[in-house]
Amino acid sequence: MLAYYLHNLDPFIFRLWDNVGPRWYGMAYVLAFVCGYLLLLLLSKRGYLDVPQSALGDLVTWVALFGVMVGGRLGYVLLYKPEMVRDPLSILRVWEGGMSSHGGILGVVIYTLIYAHRHKLTWTNLGDNLVVVAPIGLFLGRCANFINGELYGRIASVPWAVQFPKEMLDTANAAEADRALTACQAIDPSLRSVESIIESVRTNPKIAGILREIVTPRHPSQLYEAALEGVLLFAILWFVRTRFRTPNGFLTGLFLLCYSIVRIIVENFREPDASLIGPFTRGQFFSFFVVAIGIAFIVIARRHPTYPRGLKPL
Repeated sequence: MLAYYLHNLDPFIFRLWDNVGPRWYGMAYVLAFVCGYLLLLLLSKRGYLDVPQSALGDLVTWVALFGVMVGGRLGYVLLYKPEMVRDPLSILRVWEGGMSSHGGILGVVIYTLIYAHRHKLTWTNLGDNLVVVAPIGLFLGRCANFINGELYGRIASVPWAVQFPKEMLDTANAAEADRALTACQAIDPSLRSVESIIESVRTNPKIAGILREIVTPRHPSQLYEAALEGVLLFAILWFVRTRFRTPNGFLTGLFLLCYSIVRIIVENFREPDASLIGPFTRGQFFSFFVVAIGIAFIVIARRHPTYPRGLKPL
């Protein structure tokens, strides 16, 4: 039998006390916004982005707060976990994870439409540059998902499969959780919940040994998404942005198209975190619509081309 890696990463960078302290999840967002700002600054200097460099700080800040954070969180609640509405305070606990990329995209669209109208900018030019840096946030966010041990993949037997103890928190795995509790309490009677078992994996080798016999090996789908949604998508968009003279809106469409295709593929390896819609996961279902929107952006950009103000005509 393969010795699969048992996930035991701590979601905290360090703890001030108990469950209080900076988390890798929050750090991922901070790094994403900093990297996004620096790259947008570079794109503005090269003439690809119509927003002046002096205004980029405010733009990135509000895109981050309103577009990504609010849109992503509300999207997660409405599309995946509507039961959270019964406990409104749980919606505010973003540090525990739970963001929707589709909700984040919609939030950014709404904010940038307002921003472009107020500042008399071409909205598609704004979108074309934001989507180029967006994969950095997707990459860091998926890495944070892996560190948190959440949004894990489907059952697998590949050599690089990972055992995620958090699967025991899923009501579908209640029998598995009961087995783990019974076995672990024989070693440490103070372990009275699944959460306490998951915590003890990081410090107690005996508990880790028990869970290796119980927890199911799964695809590390978070890392698949980090590689495809993050690294691959960024490479494609950066190459097209900096090597070709594309009309406003083309890159927005390319991002929506490529992201959706990648998401549809990777969802085949990811454990559904909500009920299916027909034969499709919710991520796949929503992505089909985004594919159509992406194609529409590309067609319109080619038929009615406008270009960034700072680019010299051919």
